[in-house]
Amino acid sequence: MYEPIRTKSVHSTMAGPPSDFPHRTREEELDIQLAGHLAALLAVTDELRAVTPSTDLDAAATRLAEQVTRLRGGHTPVRAPLTAGREPAALHERAHAVAGRALLVAASRADTAAAILAAERMDAHAAATELTTAG
Repeated sequence: MYEPIRTKSVHSTMAGPPSDFPHRTREEELDIQLAGHLAALLAVTDELRAVTPSTDLDAAATRLAEQVTRLRGGHTPVRAPLTAGREPAALHERAHAVAGRALLVAASRADTAAAILAAERMDAHAAATELTTAG
């Protein structure tokens, strides 16, 4: 009544010998995610530096670049050119959101240095958002 299955089951091939393509560990995946979030935060920080230059943003950009370099095995991040463009309040909100994502990944990875940096940036951008929306 039914025709027999002529191909191997997907489940049996998954349990077979490992394939030729490389697999990353959970820690490597988290490193990649964290580096990406910190690089995105660095890009927003560079945009903010163009709009509202400050020594705090300069120091934050340097620390972010150091963390991204560490997580990427010595490869320095690509930096955005300093060009004024968007509204500072919107940039601070975006930076706060990206820093929150970085904090979550850093916490799950147990990377204390990156978690502290992300939390500091969240606080700084939250305070800056309050100042720009109130004033």
